[in-house]
Amino acid sequence: MAAWEWLSKPAPLVAPTLLGMVLVRQFADGLQVRAQIVETEAYTAGDPACHAYRRKTRRNQVMFGPPGHLYVYRIYGLYHCLNIVTEAEGIASAVLIRAAQLDCLPEWIPANKRLKPARVAAGPGLLCQALRIDGSHNGWRLEPVAAGQEGIWLEGSPAWEAQFPIVQTTRIGITRGVELPWRWYIKGHPAVSHY
Repeated sequence: MAAWEWLSKPAPLVAPTLLGMVLVRQFADGLQVRAQIVETEAYTAGDPACHAYRRKTRRNQVMFGPPGHLYVYRIYGLYHCLNIVTEAEGIASAVLIRAAQLDCLPEWIPANKRLKPARVAAGPGLLCQALRIDGSHNGWRLEPVAAGQEGIWLEGSPAWEAQFPIVQTTRIGITRGVELPWRWYIKGHPAVSHY
């Protein structure tokens, strides 16, 4: 299977396979922060909670592919959310990375948040804050980069056979499409978001 072939599937098939994989954020100074993905949600074009439900726009155009790119958007005018684009080019589909466990706490994490390190990236907005991901990363390709360059990529292999107990349930924090069971998380993991 080609490196990104598995991302060419619909988001509900890809989302659970991302659990346990590691999202790597490399900064220009060489610092790398790794975050094990512990919670995901799927969004597709036919889903009323999806940004691309009605049509393709300037804001959501990255969701239409190709797969393996980042779709980053702002919510509530304050926080950014990180999605990985999936499915074939031309079809809107993405996986929201809801929560992750950082391997280390970068120096910019405030002292009060260091008291509960598992909670630093326990939500989509918190994850982007912890990894310093914002709208400028929208459209970036998930791929390793050379030292001295900024990049974001995945490490590990898709969890086609779960190595840990996974819970599948309905998504949270939305008002439409609430009945779809398109949220997955690692059972009992302390970094899973509360809401």
